[in-house]
Amino acid sequence: MKKWPILLLLLACNAPQAKMLTDILQRKVTVPDNPQRIVLGEGRLLYTLALVEQGNPLRRVAGWPGDLPHYDRQTWARYSAAFPAIKKIPLIGGANPGQLSVEKIIALRPDLVILPLYAKKPAAQDSTLMQLDAAAIPVIYVDTRVDPLKNTVPSLKILGEALGDQQKAQRFIAFYQRHMALIHDRLRQAAPVRPRVMLQLHIGRREVCCTTVGHGNLADLLAYAGGDNIAAGQFSSVFGQLSAEAVLAARPDFFLATGLGDAQQPHRLQLGPQVAPATAKQSFSQALASERVIAQLAAIRQGRTLAVWHNFYLSPWHLLAVEVIAKTLHPQLFHDLEPADTLREMNEEFLPLPETGTYWTSGEKSGR
Repeated sequence: MKKWPILLLLLACNAPQAKMLTDILQRKVTVPDNPQRIVLGEGRLLYTLALVEQGNPLRRVAGWPGDLPHYDRQTWARYSAAFPAIKKIPLIGGANPGQLSVEKIIALRPDLVILPLYAKKPAAQDSTLMQLDAAAIPVIYVDTRVDPLKNTVPSLKILGEALGDQQKAQRFIAFYQRHMALIHDRLRQAAPVRPRVMLQLHIGRREVCCTTVGHGNLADLLAYAGGDNIAAGQFSSVFGQLSAEAVLAARPDFFLATGLGDAQQPHRLQLGPQVAPATAKQSFSQALASERVIAQLAAIRQGRTLAVWHNFYLSPWHLLAVEVIAKTLHPQLFHDLEPADTLREMNEEFLPLPETGTYWTSGEKSGR
């Protein structure tokens, strides 16, 4: 009988340690101290994990959906070539990351599930959380896309604590806050006139003009960078449509577009880790020319245009978009700001694979 206390003590010492975290939804969650089998609710969480994990950011991932190779073939190609083991990560869903198979997640016996927030909450999300809770699988939510200005830093802290690398997470947080504060502080002190901006998502991908953002994610980033979004207040949802005629009537000072096409999509705006600068610029010119009605805008004819990589809005990488937009809209105020240097520092200090592609480009005067 006296041996039982000793045996229980030994078992307790060998049991996995746990800690209590508060996720971005303010849920108290008990998670393992060093999780080794992690399921991601979105493959493009890779962008954020690459900033807070050492080495292969997917080395502990036991399952994820298929959105990364579907929506970002360039990043998928680079990371799967550098870390071939990620090709074998089991899928728990398709390209729509909001539709996950709870059965497949449970079968993988994960230590931890990390889920992102969405602008429009999938109907199945509550059910997914309930079933995972019933299976005693810890779930934490993070957010770098719905309310990036408010939730990015807390989410980075949550990931650093959950993954056991708070030191690297804190280093990136300091880097992120320093760069974002420069934009904020200069705009607050100078209080310049905010140029009116038309923001068009995925230029060239749809036949109907013009898909844009009224509030949240990219709209918030545009405002933070010193722009006046012509779509603000035009519709209640995050995303919406403006007619080409409404855009013409608004007479924006600048035209901002997003895209993420690659070599297999020659008729789209091409930006990303495998795109050369000349290809990006040429594809942007072609995309602008294809928008026959809005090509009449003075902003486009006079070359006051900018294109940024669409996936910036999904992760803390959005600090690059903020810098590029701020420098474009307020060139004198940010004359000494070099977003390319910011990316170079991210490569040197944080990213396992240096980024050498083209993530933004500008248009040229059309001469008309």
